[in-house]
This record gives sequence, structure tokens and C-alpha cells, in this order.
Amino acid sequence: MLRLSELKLPLDHTDAELSAAVCRRLQLPPQALRRHQLVKCSVDARRHGAIALVYSLDLDLALSGAEQQRLLKRFAGDPHLRPAPDTAYRFVAKAGDGSAAEAEAFKRRPVVVGAGPCGYFAALLLAQMGLRPLLLERGKPVKQRSADTFGFWRGSQPFDSESNAQFGEGGAGTFSDGKLYSQVSEDPRLVRKVLEELVAAGANAEILTLHRPHIGTFKLATVVRGLRAHVEALGGEVRFGCLVQELVLEPGLSRQVRGVKLASGEIITTDHVAFAPGHSARDSFAALHRQGVAMQPKPFAIGVRIEHPQPLIDRARWGAAAGHPRLGPAEYKLVHHIAGGRDVYSFCMCPGGLVVGATSERGCVVTNGMSQHSRNERNANSALVVNVTLEDLEPWGEAPGDPLAGIAFQRHWEQQAFAAGGGDYRAPAQWVPDFLAGRSSHNSKGGVEASYQPGIRLSELDSCLPDFVIAALKEALPAFERRIPGYSGPGILITGVETRTSSPLRLNRDGSTRESTNTPGLYPGGEGAGYAGGILSAAIDGIRLAEAIAINLLRPRLPGERDESVCDQA
Repeated sequence: MLRLSELKLPLDHTDAELSAAVCRRLQLPPQALRRHQLVKCSVDARRHGAIALVYSLDLDLALSGAEQQRLLKRFAGDPHLRPAPDTAYRFVAKAGDGSAAEAEAFKRRPVVVGAGPCGYFAALLLAQMGLRPLLLERGKPVKQRSADTFGFWRGSQPFDSESNAQFGEGGAGTFSDGKLYSQVSEDPRLVRKVLEELVAAGANAEILTLHRPHIGTFKLATVVRGLRAHVEALGGEVRFGCLVQELVLEPGLSRQVRGVKLASGEIITTDHVAFAPGHSARDSFAALHRQGVAMQPKPFAIGVRIEHPQPLIDRARWGAAAGHPRLGPAEYKLVHHIAGGRDVYSFCMCPGGLVVGATSERGCVVTNGMSQHSRNERNANSALVVNVTLEDLEPWGEAPGDPLAGIAFQRHWEQQAFAAGGGDYRAPAQWVPDFLAGRSSHNSKGGVEASYQPGIRLSELDSCLPDFVIAALKEALPAFERRIPGYSGPGILITGVETRTSSPLRLNRDGSTRESTNTPGLYPGGEGAGYAGGILSAAIDGIRLAEAIAINLLRPRLPGERDESVCDQA
């Protein structure tokens, strides 16, 4: 198979025109193309009057091996034609040899903490390699968790600190747009493995070919249940309502993990713990800190959610083609650089979505965005956030370099938003022109209809964010207006606060073994541990944790040996 990329066609092309374009591009007769397989499809919207679809295709050509080589030689200067890459995933190790080492490994099966994308993919891969993992999740199964979360949003159920938009099966990404793309380059074999497993678990097959795939909240719940079923079918076990309170460590200098202690008092013995708790497991981070597990503070970002009528974004992005069935609702990505080194940028943009309550603690308000697979709600929403530096966090720590300083910082502003919203989990909101003018908002008519659940209270946001964030947003919004007309105009709403963009700390780990740098047997990973940003990268990190544990259990290395297959890419 050959891979042809950057093949552009107009929006209204037919399948026959796509095949003809392939042959024309390669200067081949029509009968030379047996079939083509879609790899990726994206949109080129740089010219509103000539929006194009851009394809990557794997081609099955009726050419002999020698003829194919001559074709590649003829296009040697064209980077968009090459042999199709091998994206098949290969396990680094597998149980089944019946060795003494394997028998010993089964006595103390690996434990995975956290049923988000990192934890579930760590458990899935361990199960596929025959290691029968035990997955522990503090929250509830996704069906019960969804009922609790939607009940809280609708005001029919009280807030549950153990079952909400952050805690429970599926992790924080379950109540999101379900985006499956990364801001950094990932190993294509691992990307393909994640996408194929998600499809096997119930996701739409289109995620294998879309340039910016997403699953959507309701579909994610189905996928999560599918992942659980696959883990259990392979001999793994998933337990809910199991909050890991602390690690059981070998006394003395070795600090080797020997188990985990649950809040119930139960102790589970193991020598290998994949720790993937998510970015909101503040009590878990504090517990590890008390036990001396190596960690450090990490920069993150905070800000607000901004809502627009979706047609406004569609027109700005697609022009006259807005509403075309091949385009769907439009997205955007905006960045504004502030003097002094700060940035204001859009984050987790949700076309046709909702703004929702995402707190995991009582007395706090946290916003996030989510979309269903159809993305057919009336509003577009996005976080607008400002980067927070380690210098900003220093006053919030109990000592210089306190890794928990970012948590204290986040919690303070979340509590301020709770108070500004009226103390009943409504979120404070403000019309953008009022925000820019420094006046409180009162009139609720004449603008975008707020989608935030459990509801908003019009007021002002100055008390809910640091001064440097307020100033940066006020500088950036007029700049974004110049790029998207109407972006900061009358009727546009901002809602506070968005604080959980990423983990405020990192659990230090070795780049090769992926073990904690001072606690052998602890494998921190995913977004909460500071090694991922989103569903895809967290799932990939889960695979890497599983590989590291499997190599340790099933293919012990000689002293000083390094295995490049599990080397940190970061």
C-alpha cells in the first residue's frame, strides 16, 4: 500500500471525483487504482470562498513491485507519497510461558488506581498481556455516576463529592467533548491502538479517520462500559467505591511499594501500582506528599468559559459555506501574547455544547465544557485561560517549592466563585462588554442564553480571579474580536471559573522505567500525575505504564539495561 496525503477537493465532490483526483495526481490511468482506504480527512478553511477537504489515503494499486518502485522514484521529491507506515501495535511482553518468574508475578497482581483513560488503558493492556490487573476507582460506575452528575446539574440531587464530573468511572473526560487529538506528536502505533480499542468498546468508527475526532459525552459512557467489559473478560477486576488512602511501603530506605491501603481499612498487597488518579484528586496528592513521594509544582492556567451563538462561529470560520453538511459546527483556536510573557488562549473548545459544573469539592464552583456527539446545542463555548507560573504559586505554598501550592491557589478562586454565584453552586457570569468596562451585569435579556448547569448569577468576575488574569483577559478580548467579529460584542457571556485545565503538580518518575524516582513500584501517569493533557495522551500514557510494568514482571532487565520501548517522549 502507498499513502497519498494532502489531496484537496472541493466540498461538493463525489466519490468518483475523488478516485479521479488520485489517478490524476499520480499520473496513472483509472484502471491502476484498485481501491483507496481513507486515513484522515480534514478541512482547509484558509480561503472562505474555496473551502476544501484534504485527504490522506492508502492506495491499493494494480502495479507490480517494480512498477511501484518506479512510481516512488518518479515522485521522490514529493513528501506526500510514500509507503504506508506500519501502525500495528506489538506487545512488549506477554504471559503464557509458565516460567517461575511468571508464576511469582501472578501472586501479587498489579493494581491500577483510577478509572480514567490512563487507568483504563493501563488495565486493558495489562489484561491483554495476561497479568489480570485489579483496577480501583474511588467513584461509582458510569451509569450511577451519570445519574448523580446530571441530577446535581438539574437541581434534583445534592452535590456528591465522590460522584461528580471529576470522580467516577471514565474520569473527567467522560463529561467533555471527548476530543481524541493531542497538541504534541504521539507514536502513531499507540494512537492507532487507542482509537481501535475505543471503536471496539463502542465508539463510532469515524474516529479512525477524522482529523480532529471526538466521541461526545453520551457515547463516552457506552465506551467506558465497553472498556470495563474487555478488562473483565481478560481476567482483570474492576472495583468501585475504593478510595486509596495511602501506599504500603517497605520500611527503611528502599521505600518499595508492597500494597495500597483503602479508606475502608482494607490492605491490598502488590509490588506494582499504576497511579492514574486524575487532576482533581487533591486528597490523594496530599496523602502521597505526606508519605514523601517525590513531586513538584507545575504551571497550569485558569480563566473563564465564554459562550457564543454557534452560527456566529460558523460564519467566522466557514463564511458562505456555514451550515454545509460536510462541515458541521465550527471550532476555533485563539492565542494572544501579553507583554511580560503571559498568554491568553482558548482551551477545550466545545462547538454545539454546554457549560457545566465540574467541581469535586463542596463550597467550590468550577466550570467546564462538554458536547454530545452531534454537537447540536445552540451555543459554542470555550475556556479562555491565562497561564499561571511557578512564581505566581510561591505565596500559596507552606514552604518554597511546595508541590501543593497550586491546589491551594485553585481552591481559593473556586471558593470565591462559589460566593459570587450566591453560595448554591450557581456560577458567577458577566456580559463581555460589562467585563471590559468594569461594571457588574444585571440584565439577563438580549444576549446568548446561558447553558451553565446548575445555573448562573449575573454579577462581576473581578473577585473570582487574580488581577493578572483579569488584566490579561481584558487585553485579549478586543484582539480576539478583530479575528472573529462579534467575539467580544454585546450579548456574549463569560462564566467563572475555569481552574482545572491541567494538574497543578507532577509526580516525578524515571524516564525509562516510569517508576517514581524515590518510590519503586509506583508508576505515576496520566493527566493527574502531570504526563498527559486530554483523553488521547492520557490513554497513551496508560499503555506506557502497562508496558513498563509488564517488562518489569515478565521480562526482567539486567542491571543498567535500558528499554527504549518505554522511554519517556516528553
